[in-house]
Amino acid sequence: MKKITPVFTISVAIAIVFILWGIIAPNNLEAITSSIQGFITNELGWFYLLAATGFLIFCLYLIFSPYGKIKLGKPEDKPEYNYITWFAFLFTAGMGIGLVFWGVAEPLYHFFDPPTAEPGSNQAAGEAMRYAFFHWGLHPWAIYSVVALALAYFKFRKDSPGVMSAALQPLLGERANGSAGTAINVLVVFATIFGVATSLGFGAAQIAAGLSYLIPGLQTMNQVLLQLLVILVVTVLFMVSAQTGLNKGIRILSKTNVYLAITLMLFVLFVGPTSYIMGVFTQGVGSYLQNLAGMSFRLDVYNPETTWVEGWTIFYWAWWISWAPFVGTFIARVSKGRTIREFVVGVLAVPSVFGALWFAVFGGTGIQMQREGTADIMDIMTDGGMEVALFAVLEQFPLGLLLSIIAVFLISSFFITSADSATVVLGMQTTNGLLNPPNSVKFIWGIIISATAAVLLSSDKGLGALQTAAIIAALPFTVIMIMMVISLMKSLKAEKPTLASEKERIMIERYELKKERERLKEEKQALKKEKAEFKKKK
Repeated sequence: MKKITPVFTISVAIAIVFILWGIIAPNNLEAITSSIQGFITNELGWFYLLAATGFLIFCLYLIFSPYGKIKLGKPEDKPEYNYITWFAFLFTAGMGIGLVFWGVAEPLYHFFDPPTAEPGSNQAAGEAMRYAFFHWGLHPWAIYSVVALALAYFKFRKDSPGVMSAALQPLLGERANGSAGTAINVLVVFATIFGVATSLGFGAAQIAAGLSYLIPGLQTMNQVLLQLLVILVVTVLFMVSAQTGLNKGIRILSKTNVYLAITLMLFVLFVGPTSYIMGVFTQGVGSYLQNLAGMSFRLDVYNPETTWVEGWTIFYWAWWISWAPFVGTFIARVSKGRTIREFVVGVLAVPSVFGALWFAVFGGTGIQMQREGTADIMDIMTDGGMEVALFAVLEQFPLGLLLSIIAVFLISSFFITSADSATVVLGMQTTNGLLNPPNSVKFIWGIIISATAAVLLSSDKGLGALQTAAIIAALPFTVIMIMMVISLMKSLKAEKPTLASEKERIMIERYELKKERERLKEEKQALKKEKAEFKKKK
């Protein structure tokens, strides 16, 4: 424990106080956090919308700017992981557990409670898929990209510590190494704890629902108690995984997650209504891209009676931002050696396309079953909660029981990988950026994450308490992210002379290569001529 920093001590103290607050005075905690959440969503929803869209615009700019050629590392550095492993890391750490939880539930919710269309209509079905693509598409991955890009750039190219405050040094100067930097890193840890706890709470609820679905005897058991037992068991499993390091436990589980998810998705795609699903995907992507600008700035300011945007879009943007320290740090950790253009295109495009296909397969199938009367998924969700939606859909397929078992295993694996990755990230942030933090530090953070999820999940609001915590934690980090964009641009602009000299070097190399080719061509022609003369003499 010699390598811990003041950030570790302060963050652990705050986390313990919060957990004790939730145990001793849960009603007081719920009242205060709900009040703060209400203020944020009602008064600052516009801030989240502008910030998230601004981050996406910034990422698109970097793709087409000259800065896209800059490497996240030294010029000679090569990527540590191949594309398959890298994409597996992105998918697993980014939102894998959320896709499984919301894949059926969200489109169905939008179908019966759409933002503008008549509930249950054809237009509502189209809106449901479009907004599912929107909430899980380019915006969240742009949020992750900003944090990951800044951390990877300063860590691997500038040799700075892998902590958030180091990415702000061009903007804050030496203050980034003092009390201001400590405060920033504590805020980052705070946001990470609640962002991860929210997702783990969703995972625990769905695992418990899946087990109750598979084992009827568990249906009579108190579901909160069952969820807490799930958290306890999975905590032990991910703590064991965390001791093995990034290149063993997380790497193996990440690939396993991707293979299982693809297998489950392809089964539903080809055994289910394939043509319909691909039509949903194709039309949904087109509608999403066509309406992207309007959805990005939609607030319902002229219809204050509705809370649809606050309950969905603003919650999602806050949730992604609260997840950004964790996911961004993890993505940065595995992205050394890639160029900025390669990095941004990969992080934006691949997970967004996969997420859209996932929602088309599971959400589209759920909506079709609902409309054709094959199964009343919404009624099942009303009785058993949104966490049972996936199992209700899988039940309608051949080998439904086996599919549900695979789904429970997949959710558990995502749970373990996300929590395992979070301990690495929190360990890095509280040990001044160590790429391989001590196991003792990861162990402490694993216990704190699980305890936070358990306290929030056991409150009267359940999953709502987790959502409330995520929205509150995201607000200060949004400001930090804006500062990171400014700091990164300031540093990138300072590289213009380097870019110019690099361009000149490439031009010189190309000229020399051209001359060399011409010389070789002349030698080849001369040799050919000599052979011809030799044959003639012979």
